[in-house]
Amino acid sequence: MVQPAYRHREFTLPDAADSRQIVADALVADRVVTPHSFTTDATSALDFTEPQAVTNRDRTPSSAVTSIRPVISRKDLKTFITLPRVLYKGLDGYKAPLDMEQNDLLDPKRNPIFRHASIRYFMAWRDGMPVGRIAAIVDGKALDTWDEKIGWFGAIDALPERGILKALFDAAEGWLRDQGMQRMRGPVTLGYHGESGLMVTGQTESPMIGTPWHPPELHSLIEELGLETGRDLLTFKLDLTDDLDDRHIVPGALKPGQGKLGEVSVSHLSKKQITAQGEVLRSLYNDAWAGTYNFVPLQSYEMDALIAQLKLVLRPEHYVQIDHAGEPAAMALVVPNIYDVLQGIEGAPSPLGWAKLGARLLSHRFESARVILLGVSHKVRGTLLGALMPSLAIDELIRRRATLPYKSVELGWILDTNLPMLNLVKRLVPEPNKTHRIYEKEISQS
Repeated sequence: MVQPAYRHREFTLPDAADSRQIVADALVADRVVTPHSFTTDATSALDFTEPQAVTNRDRTPSSAVTSIRPVISRKDLKTFITLPRVLYKGLDGYKAPLDMEQNDLLDPKRNPIFRHASIRYFMAWRDGMPVGRIAAIVDGKALDTWDEKIGWFGAIDALPERGILKALFDAAEGWLRDQGMQRMRGPVTLGYHGESGLMVTGQTESPMIGTPWHPPELHSLIEELGLETGRDLLTFKLDLTDDLDDRHIVPGALKPGQGKLGEVSVSHLSKKQITAQGEVLRSLYNDAWAGTYNFVPLQSYEMDALIAQLKLVLRPEHYVQIDHAGEPAAMALVVPNIYDVLQGIEGAPSPLGWAKLGARLLSHRFESARVILLGVSHKVRGTLLGALMPSLAIDELIRRRATLPYKSVELGWILDTNLPMLNLVKRLVPEPNKTHRIYEKEISQS
């Protein structure tokens, strides 16, 4: 295959050591690239002055200068990571995530995506206070997969003002253009396997692990800036009530190991077996979603990091594997909702807060969970058996509710174009409870 131009002059992918190194306390994950629009001087900034079409949280119009600065120090990074809880504190439906969880997502030393991606963080400042943030991302694995010059933006959080958002998007677009990108897509934080989409509906629903939250005004302001809807990601809340067995998402005559499903079986794996067969899980997941919108293959080191993060709360009942003729054909992985055990605990817990959190985690005091991985092998995709596989996986999860403490499970993010999955889920839950939107925009080359 002909190598695209970005492999030569427009974009040089950093190696693993470069992309994770923080040199002189500067967070510059893409050290081999110095965008001409910015310097690494902590005092440098781009200034934007624009009449505010929308007021800030205090509902006071502002025409102050918004300065955009790259994140270049560990102090900057801490501010970047914790900014949403400062911006959104007190807003209806917002619950701050744990700093530990956000560090895993955004710290170059902890997120394995920095092994193959070049990333730059920006913050918006006004009167010496941070008022917004954004990440610009060039994912080498995505470029290889798509063979298109598409960069991502992510970690978009700001006061709901057009001027702030325009300044942030201009900064991200300018940096992506300097890397040779022709189009930007997002938000994804920081990649396909992180947090996806801008929350459009569902702000007052219960918070869920790995699900971004944004104020309801943000999406209309972003659309005013010329970003167009790429896809909607739909989430459905399935209440695990006793009447689920009567809804028959799998015909009663079809049972694994019997009749037409004689070669189909459900694997029951121990926690040790689940963590040991991460490569099987990764291969099946990549095979299931290859070629779908925005998909980038999950790397082995990303799978290792995911399992390490989940190890404390993972139970055998969380993983469903459906085998056909002795080979894995479908899978689903459920994770408990960390927000269920955060009552009275802030994003940065005190020592007492950590003690409370530890006790709650060990006793598994969760009431809800989320399906984070669900897929069907291409070997059976397009067949009647393949069409039945998601139903079998979800049905098995439902059957396990007797051994799990959860009252509900969220199924998401389901693409709005994935009609087979939507038809299946809507037999159980007619309407989504949350919508997240992926936007796209051509990058101006002028």
